[in-house]
Amino acid sequence: MDLFLTLAEKFNMAFYFGTYDSGNYWRSGQYQREIDLNRAAVDEVWKKYGSRAAFKGWYLTQEVSRRTKAIIEIYATMAKHCRSLSGATLPVLISPYMDGIKATDAFVNTLYKSEAITLQQHQQEWDEIMAGISGAVDIVAFQDGHVDFHELADYLAVNQALASRHGLRCWTNSETFDRDMPIKFLPVKWEKLLLKLQAAARVGVEKGITFEFSHFMSPNSCYLQAGNLYHRYREHFGL
Repeated sequence: MDLFLTLAEKFNMAFYFGTYDSGNYWRSGQYQREIDLNRAAVDEVWKKYGSRAAFKGWYLTQEVSRRTKAIIEIYATMAKHCRSLSGATLPVLISPYMDGIKATDAFVNTLYKSEAITLQQHQQEWDEIMAGISGAVDIVAFQDGHVDFHELADYLAVNQALASRHGLRCWTNSETFDRDMPIKFLPVKWEKLLLKLQAAARVGVEKGITFEFSHFMSPNSCYLQAGNLYHRYREHFGL
């Protein structure tokens, strides 16, 4: 924490602390155990590092695509606890995904699921989730790689509309790796990244973040393609 906060302060960056994800308890229905562990971790981090200048927000790390396993209670409870420590000035972010055709396991070479959620199902379930976390969570940044390219604009429009309805800020978490190859994962082709960013901009998404810069977009990555993606991005946006 000290290392990353020091670097964030050095380069004038905002650091969002990612909370604890057991990868186990909340998935198996033991959501109270997940909440209790998170509270302890958050309390310790805030006590030690909450006064640091770069500490600008919280990120709830449980990633979901559907209304499952008491996720509303986990998100709302943890967001309220974070806000009780830091006040309303530090936002709380979640970054869910869409249970689309490309939401396959990272450890298999399958590219597409046999069945995927419909846009209407996605809208209904996230309407319920956002209604339950409104006033606690501030920002929702959906990952953009799990639906097909021709579907993405429609999903982004629904996400933006739902966030506006429930008083949340809407960002996009643009994946900089490619889900269209059986090798998981390689840096994404520049044209695909640009298509995703432009689709988000057209529906009024406020901000774009990425997963994951260090592997798939950094000029210091072991992937040569990552450095090329970085340079194309800077070239296009005149950076």
